[in-house]
Amino acid sequence: MRLDKYLKVSRLIKRRTVANEACDNGHISVNGNVAKASYDVKVGDIIEVHFGTRTLKVQVVAVSEHVSKDEASAMYKEV
Repeated sequence: MRLDKYLKVSRLIKRRTVANEACDNGHISVNGNVAKASYDVKVGDIIEVHFGTRTLKVQVVAVSEHVSKDEASAMYKEV
């Protein structure tokens, strides 16, 4: 699954276009490297999302195309 879509489906970022822009601006890194929106997310990847001065670091636990709002937080765990 594409990184921008994963961020939207897991509800780490609300909209896919915002996730795409965040990737383009270098605010998203995967496994320590700045990632493009087209990066293929795999289970076990460490994603860092930089919101201004705050950084959210999560590990991918599951990759699923469609997830309900209640199950979205089960797709990752905070590190």
